[in-house]
Parts: sequence; structure tokens; C-alpha cells
Amino acid sequence: MITTTRRRVLVAGGVLVTTTILAACGATTTPTGNTTSIATPTVAGGGSTSTASAANQPPVAITHIHAVARDPKTGDLLLATHEGLFRHANGELLQNGPVIDLMGFTVAPDGTYYASGHPGAGVDLPQPVGLITSTDSGRTWRVSSRGGESDFHALTSGPTSVVGFDGTLRSTTDGETWTTRTIAAAPRTLAASPKTGALLATTETGLLHSTDDGRSWTTLTPPATALLAAWADEQTIVIATTNGQIATSNDTGATWTLQPKRLGAPQALFAQRGTDGQIETILVADGAVLRTVDGGATVEKLL
Repeated sequence: MITTTRRRVLVAGGVLVTTTILAACGATTTPTGNTTSIATPTVAGGGSTSTASAANQPPVAITHIHAVARDPKTGDLLLATHEGLFRHANGELLQNGPVIDLMGFTVAPDGTYYASGHPGAGVDLPQPVGLITSTDSGRTWRVSSRGGESDFHALTSGPTSVVGFDGTLRSTTDGETWTTRTIAAAPRTLAASPKTGALLATTETGLLHSTDDGRSWTTLTPPATALLAAWADEQTIVIATTNGQIATSNDTGATWTLQPKRLGAPQALFAQRGTDGQIETILVADGAVLRTVDGGATVEKLL
């Protein structure tokens, strides 16, 4: 078990860096039949352990952020990275769970975490991990299916299904049995709307939209090429364009508003409409985590 104290956020050359205290090396694993559960590092209070201090530990650098989301139960900001899952809360960035290169990551409307990628050193998961799930906010993970087979670089979850792309577009309603779907081109990202599960896919042939779980697709026509896409609610789509602009549609892609400001090279995108009616957009661009509630006209740097 890894015991972890609070991490202080540093930024060096566009790379997020956190300081870490480790009480012991390695993550414990608990077999559960044909699945594997990976135990999380335990987050401790402030101070130091008997074996290390923050001053003499090297920083842990977050080299790439694959996905960004908010936990629907807590509102915490989640970063799915090459070094694992990180949670930003109360001004601090904490590593959350074992080290897994989370190539795909999504949070379902019910709060279940789904992910895919590659296990870190000493983490007892198949390579690649297939579809893994967590029902305790990322502290432990269970292999649901396709362990050793699938590395879903594009992954999304709606109210009734999970859809991923591992070279083939696949959909599952139970996390175990998959149905193959067709799509015109490989998706860079997939996004499911929160209530009906309508899908968006950003591809080299355009922004695609499906209302039947990927059985068929139509092409939307945003004002610039979409690299990333997210649903803020059932009608509101937010995209990050290839040149780093934000565009928003409030009518499922019929009309768009394009913000002229360029925010940087997009890496990950999240959007949601809050109870106050504002659309919060979180964009990872050029290694920075940015937040806007006015379509990108003004931007707050979170990390």
C-alpha cells in the first residue's frame, strides 16, 4: 500500500508537477474471481511520514493529460493522465489510485468511473487493461472485460451504455458483452449526452452525431474543424477546434457560436451546464488546465 500525503502543485515549462511522499512501494491487489481490483494509495493528512518528507522527495511530473472531467458527486476536477488519475480539490492536486496510463477515461452520469490504458510498473493488471471500472471514485479498479485485448483511446459513457474505440467501435450495456458498430473514420474523441446517450465523434471526416448508440451517424457542420467535443446538456455541444478555439451550439449542432480567441493546442475537453444555467467548459491546452463560463471569451487558469 502506498501512503500519500498532500501534493503541492508546481508548474514547470507547461508540465504539471506534484510533490509526493511514499511510505512504501507498490500497490496491493485483491483478486476477485476472474477480475482484479487494484487498491488505491491512501491519502493522508498534512505533515510527513516516518520515512520521508516532501522536501527530500522528487516531484511527480504529469507529462500528459488524456482526459478531464468533474466527479458528479463531489464536483472535484479529475485529470486522467499518463501517470494515473489526479483529483483537484480545495486548491490541491492529489494522486487518486494506482499508476495506470489512462488513455481513455470517462465518468458515467451515475458516478461510475470507466477507463482503459496500460498498467504502471508493479500494478497487477493485464496489458492493456481493457475496460476497467471503479465505483469508489477511483480508489480501486476492477477489470470488467477485454483485459489484455483492448486499449480504448476514445471512451465515453452515457446513462445506459459505454462506447469505446480500440481500432473498432464497440458498445456495451453491461461492461462485459460488446457489440461492434461502424463509423466512417477513427474517432479522436467520443462523447455521450447525459440523459439519452446521444453520441458525438470527432473524426478526420468531420464531427459525427448518432442518436442510436452508434448504429448510424450524421455529420454536423461546426464553423471550424472539431478536434474535441463534449455535451454540456442534452442540446448543448461544446467543441475545441484544431486551432484552439471554442465553439458552442445550443441546438444540437444546428447553429454555432465561435469564439475567435485561440487558447492553445487542445488536449482534453469537458463541459457541463450548472444549476445557474452557465456552461462551464474546461479545456486542457498546451499543458494548462483552463476554465471558462462564457464560451472562451475570458479564461481562468486552474493549473
